[in-house]
Amino acid sequence: MTVYFQKAGKEHTRETLQIAKDQALHRGILFILVASTSGDTGIQAAHLLHETGIRLIVITHNSGFKDPGAQEFDQNAKEEISRLGGIVCTGTMALRGVGAAIRDRYTFSPEQIIADTLRMFGHGVKVCVEMAAMASDAGLIPPVDIIAVAGSQRGADTAALIKADSSNRFFNIKVREILAKPFDF
Repeated sequence: MTVYFQKAGKEHTRETLQIAKDQALHRGILFILVASTSGDTGIQAAHLLHETGIRLIVITHNSGFKDPGAQEFDQNAKEEISRLGGIVCTGTMALRGVGAAIRDRYTFSPEQIIADTLRMFGHGVKVCVEMAAMASDAGLIPPVDIIAVAGSQRGADTAALIKADSSNRFFNIKVREILAKPFDF
């Protein structure tokens, strides 16, 4: 059963993470991916999932996302997540990367069409699918069912059960079930 939040927002972070944890334990899911820009959501997830047997992978923006060469993710947060057994994955966003450079120069990219289509279900759904590809590309998860958690801006308000695969097999990725998302986004 999907949990719908009336509006998108970081105030749903704790409940979204709890839904992800509960569903992973109930379904025997071994991996939870969590989007985190600065590290706050990643730390919350690491504390919640510590010693559950669920493998936490926190996905960050690529370096240079906002400012050339800069990494937005806090190094202390990375150390705390690692101490609690999580992994922090920083890599090229599957639906941005080179496609953003093409879009900026030529006003069109196939990645942008895919990203915009997924955003029709909510920004968090797009990020959940993208993270499944990124973690697969990094070799951190096999092509299995995972739970991905993301948000509309800060925090988390979306969770989805996804069959992951790598970006070169993007259309093999399957959104099996949306566990939580904002109704109005």
